[in-house]
Amino acid sequence: MGNNSKGTLIIVESPAKARTIEKYLGSGYVVEASMGHLVDLPKSRLAIDVDKGFQPEYITIRGKAKILKGLQKAAGKSSAVLLASDNDREGEAISYHLKNAILRVKPDVPIKRIIFNEITPQVIREAVDRPREIDEAKVEAQKARRILDRLVGYHLSPILWKKVKNGLSAGRVQSVALRLICEREQEIESFVPEEYWSLEVELRKGRAAFRAALVEYGGKKCELRSQADCDRIIAGLHGREFRVCDVKETTKTLRPRPPYTTSKLQQEAANRFGFTSRKTMQIAQQLYEGVDIGSGRVGLITYMRTDSTRVSAVALQEVREFLAGHYPEELPEKVNVYASGSRAQDAHEAIRPTYVANTPADIKSSLSADQFKLYSLVWERFVSSQMTPGRSSTTTVEIGAGDALFRSSSTSVIERGYQKVLRVLAPKNVQKSLPKLETGELLEALRFHPEQHFTSGPARYTDATIIKTLEEKGIGRPSTYAPIISVLLDRYYVVRRNRQLAATQLGRIINNLLTENFSELVNENFTAEMEKRLDDIEGGNESWVNVVQEFYRDFKPQVDHVMETLESIKGVLDEPTDLVCERCGRPMVKKLGRYGFFIACTGFPECRNTKPVPLADCPREGCDGKIVARRAAKGRGREFYGCTNYPECDFVTYDKPTGSTCPRCGRFLVAKEDRQRGSYKACINPECDYLHTHEAEDKSA
Repeated sequence: MGNNSKGTLIIVESPAKARTIEKYLGSGYVVEASMGHLVDLPKSRLAIDVDKGFQPEYITIRGKAKILKGLQKAAGKSSAVLLASDNDREGEAISYHLKNAILRVKPDVPIKRIIFNEITPQVIREAVDRPREIDEAKVEAQKARRILDRLVGYHLSPILWKKVKNGLSAGRVQSVALRLICEREQEIESFVPEEYWSLEVELRKGRAAFRAALVEYGGKKCELRSQADCDRIIAGLHGREFRVCDVKETTKTLRPRPPYTTSKLQQEAANRFGFTSRKTMQIAQQLYEGVDIGSGRVGLITYMRTDSTRVSAVALQEVREFLAGHYPEELPEKVNVYASGSRAQDAHEAIRPTYVANTPADIKSSLSADQFKLYSLVWERFVSSQMTPGRSSTTTVEIGAGDALFRSSSTSVIERGYQKVLRVLAPKNVQKSLPKLETGELLEALRFHPEQHFTSGPARYTDATIIKTLEEKGIGRPSTYAPIISVLLDRYYVVRRNRQLAATQLGRIINNLLTENFSELVNENFTAEMEKRLDDIEGGNESWVNVVQEFYRDFKPQVDHVMETLESIKGVLDEPTDLVCERCGRPMVKKLGRYGFFIACTGFPECRNTKPVPLADCPREGCDGKIVARRAAKGRGREFYGCTNYPECDFVTYDKPTGSTCPRCGRFLVAKEDRQRGSYKACINPECDYLHTHEAEDKSA
């Protein structure tokens, strides 16, 4: 801890933020970091007195006592203390507990709270000059959320331990997200791809060739179900003239999009760069807290947890001055204003650069590759949001031939407008050009292009789409989207497969238990309403005790009923096998662990022998091995499936065996998924062309 010599002590959450702010304020100020929460509920017990108004029992977090004592000591040497944790519920609670802890040992030290939305010299100095009291309502909202989550976790977890498996846990908001992921998985599994075809004709005018798609036949919308349908139409058009029957030109205004909220930034980073929501928030935190860009450390973006598109008047003036100097023709007469969502708390501005003059190109050398990507998104989205719209022109041509009507279109940009500033966010212009055509013109038909497709089933959630869904349903808040996903992954209720979130067998079991016995708790409307009530507490319109009391009044009897009546499925999932443990001679069983199913010795804990579950017989001729799931060294990398006789047999596939065998050749079937067919099963034998669908299943039964 620094020597204050009766200066002012400022306490922030992270060392990076502390370094940035200390440089701005200079002498007379010492900035220290609390490293997040120092006081919380103990992990070892409920620590909530349900009979005395649900009063929580807070303690110093294990391992944080040294930090807290250091801050108390530094406060004693200071003339004043300013608490500068993040401007949200968690940050307010951190400041509240810090204030109480300091006053216990130094009751005469003046303590105030300061808040800011960006870490820049001017904003930090203004915050220091305008300290305020701690927002008690915000602290109470955090207290209510923490107590609700503790009550749920400490009452549901014992049910899972007793009825399912030791070591499991369940959370209030995460369980709703798990339900959404499990329901999507069920939709995917029940989906049966249907075949359909499209038909295009390649036409030529002079030297220019282009394609047109069949849209109508015999005056009706055309639905092609097979190649025979295509062949019939092609035969009917043999020798027919292809003539232009209509040419239309339409213009479209391309409006800029608002600056980012937390969820929109996470979605964009996931879609553009494949960033997980956790990674996006980690990088955003770095940009917010400060990066050395040569002229010193500077916070590059505003606070990254927000649901608002609002922008300060100072920032709007700055970006308009920037545009006047660099893009004068794209500067609108008035400021562009964007409406925030109906559920937005509007506590913070949108995410924007602190200084528009710090263009991505100018500071690229000071940023890591990932920091540059994310900063570019924020900078481009903000600057473009205050520029004029673009305009595009679309030409649509309809061509008649016999009973068929074909259509083709091309789009070109008339005015780029806000798109002039976009680099990372630049739209991919896959433009199809058409020759100049007029009504009545005759065209030469070169060839037909029939193409087979399959209807696509629902896609698994990704970080981007689950966050979008949670936001639309009012579940969670900007600060919780990333932790919700992280908790489900950490508990192995969900795994990532090719950037998609898939429920594990364990996750499905937990979801089934919760939906069947605690349907209200995992109901998305109930959870959204609870979020609204927490907002009401923060707004001073609701009592935290009432909210917790009403919840617990219905929840506790249900917990007791389920604990008493629910049949245990502990061990029910264990399946006997014909395998014998080679170490001790006891029989082995198939068990469910946190990583999925595995084979274990019944002599546990004396014998700890385990094996992966055989998924299929090895397809190699003459090999008697089994196919099991494997990972690269130290469990990293993509899961693959290989033979137990390795290295004698080196058979490997990345496609997961399904447990079904091919009715044509007897080899095993694997799960496949693509955009054309959706989810389906196919034979592992490369010489067998068996495509497994429900229709084929019925015929082979």
